[in-house]
Amino acid sequence: MKNSGERAVGLVSRPVLLVFVAALCLQIAWQAGQPRPTARAEALGAPASPAVIRALSLGEPIALAQLLTLYLQAFDNQPGVSIPFLDLDYSRVTAWLGTILELDPVGQYPLMMASQLYGQVPDEAKQRLMCSFVHDQFWRDPDRRWRWLAHCAIMAKHRLRDARLALDYAEAIARGARRASSWARQMRIFIHEDLGEIEAARVLLGGLLASGEVTEEKEIHFLTERLKSLETAGKSSPPTRK
Repeated sequence: MKNSGERAVGLVSRPVLLVFVAALCLQIAWQAGQPRPTARAEALGAPASPAVIRALSLGEPIALAQLLTLYLQAFDNQPGVSIPFLDLDYSRVTAWLGTILELDPVGQYPLMMASQLYGQVPDEAKQRLMCSFVHDQFWRDPDRRWRWLAHCAIMAKHRLRDARLALDYAEAIARGARRASSWARQMRIFIHEDLGEIEAARVLLGGLLASGEVTEEKEIHFLTERLKSLETAGKSSPPTRK
């Protein structure tokens, strides 16, 4: 049974229908003319101080460190927008990574993110900032964190084309990380050689062999042959003018 309050369309006067159609067309046109809603990237904020965050951890700093790591790692993917790592504020990124390491000093993942994730952007200043961060953090626990500084040394040499910076990092590993792998502790010798500092490379390599630190027969043979080639190169090179 039809509602008595309803009227058939045919009973509506023509002017009213024209007004209704015109209003509908205007509504459609107005909606079509509006810009599409766009997602805006939210800027990465600064983390709270480690003391405040530690208080908020309720005695579970490692669990909170893992949550903060997930938050930072997922920050580049916000609803409706993807933020390139290059566009992030790297001073804020290092602040977050440092805070996470304060909560979980044994954790390695923040240093991996710094050297192999954020450090791979095509921006020399940001690459250097990440390497500087890794270098600073290295000294807080050299025997655990040497591999990330070694990665930065390789990046400095081959990507930044800064052999002096690579040598600084390699020297830090040799001086500070007694438990580092032999290849990492020997890097400085070969960087000296690449820089043309044959005498420095020869002295370091000779001292390494004499120390008895290297015990594998194949490695000793390789380093001995390398020392011989350095000695030959040193004899054939002209004396340095002072």
